[in-house]
Amino acid sequence: MTEADPTAHRQYDFVVVSNRLPVDSTLDDNGEQVWTQSPGGLVAALEPVMKQHDGAWVGWPGRADLDLEPFDADGMRLVPVGLSEDDVENYYEGFSNDTLWPLYHDVIAVPSFFREWWDAYKRVNRRFAERTAEVAAFGAIVWVQDYQLQLVPKLLRDARPDLTIGFFNHIPFPSYGLFSQLPWRTHIIDGLLGADVVGFQRDADSGNFTQAVRRLKGFATKGQHIAIPAVDGLPSRTVIARKFPISIDSTYYRNTAQREDVRARAREIRADLGNPKTIMLGVDRLDYTKGIRHRLLAYGELLSEGRIKPEDVVLVQVASPSRERVKSYQDLRDEVEVTVGRINGDSAAIGHQAISYHHHSYPREEMVALYLAADVMLVTALRDGMNLVAKEYVASRFDNDGVLILSEFAGAADELKRAVLVNPHDIDGLKDAMIAAIDMSPHERAQRMRSLRRRVFEDDVEKWSSGFLNALDVHSLASEQ
Repeated sequence: MTEADPTAHRQYDFVVVSNRLPVDSTLDDNGEQVWTQSPGGLVAALEPVMKQHDGAWVGWPGRADLDLEPFDADGMRLVPVGLSEDDVENYYEGFSNDTLWPLYHDVIAVPSFFREWWDAYKRVNRRFAERTAEVAAFGAIVWVQDYQLQLVPKLLRDARPDLTIGFFNHIPFPSYGLFSQLPWRTHIIDGLLGADVVGFQRDADSGNFTQAVRRLKGFATKGQHIAIPAVDGLPSRTVIARKFPISIDSTYYRNTAQREDVRARAREIRADLGNPKTIMLGVDRLDYTKGIRHRLLAYGELLSEGRIKPEDVVLVQVASPSRERVKSYQDLRDEVEVTVGRINGDSAAIGHQAISYHHHSYPREEMVALYLAADVMLVTALRDGMNLVAKEYVASRFDNDGVLILSEFAGAADELKRAVLVNPHDIDGLKDAMIAAIDMSPHERAQRMRSLRRRVFEDDVEKWSSGFLNALDVHSLASEQ
């Protein structure tokens, strides 16, 4: 008879809730399932906090119809929430990524509004809230992450008013004119107002949110404070809505870049590309918000106009797979691959490809080698909550070299002001920025990069997480007084 897990019903003082658990399932040499830590900024930001507070992480394990008990991995307690194939199709691929994602990214693609998707979103958010309420100790801090779970804060507050609840939105929050298109807009606002602190990447995002609160709820707002009146016997309360720009583990990228094996790999990459004078690099999820098409258009025109030559300049484009079951993403992949093929067919010289295209992900160490090899980093997002790739590039450039071309529509543009800022819709302006980056003097490159690096190391991921949690603590203390 198997002994019961003595921790199965344990409760925790700190709980993170996100759509995905911070681990990926893989098979070892014996065919056994093992869990490895997922790459990404959120995991790097919260892992130390989780271990410090002996916390739990609630999330979906990443495969449909996988029913798991809570388990430990990398020193963290993980609490799975199961999703059926129908949940994945309607809650995740549907409402989260074909309704909210395009709507919150300035309707770059047209969002779909289906009631079945909304019903699935409500159902899954309730499941996450119920699972969280089970594992949260009395008076615990619960930190809910991102747009897939916007109803969870209110559901938790209704079930567990003892909890201190934070919510952080990693993607943009749209202007009211766009947000008002959502048939269930008031439900989303009600859901978010269940939190004590609602965090955003930029001042503009928190401003859009407070405007939506005023328009839809009529609540008074003053600066970052939203006054929630007493209702149904519940006391009045105040919600804080403000920016907490996320960042990266800057020290990891610097230290990795300084390793001799990584530096040797960077030299090898340049050699494999034919040792061109300039390597330009784009690293993105294959998503229509990232401006990959605009980047390719500008680069292709520079080649066709003879302003650059494939013997001198090569563009390396890493486009990691994303939401491959969603048709708009399938169409984007087809379009990008056709464009890359056409540019290479028209412009490549013997032994010199114009574009080196890679439709897969790389380990972080390989990415750091790519950052070191690249003379120019292209971040041309049409809309982005932050864009951590820009910060990763800067943190990796311990040599104070390299030029960052950065879209003004990425959240990172608020902080990285010494980048070459561009409007990616302005193709001529983007082309001129590429030429300016290629021709920039070593002195100016070093000046700009030193400034960028100071900012990335001052405002690292630890500052982001501690800043948000401090705001939650202060709010909790103020509420008790």
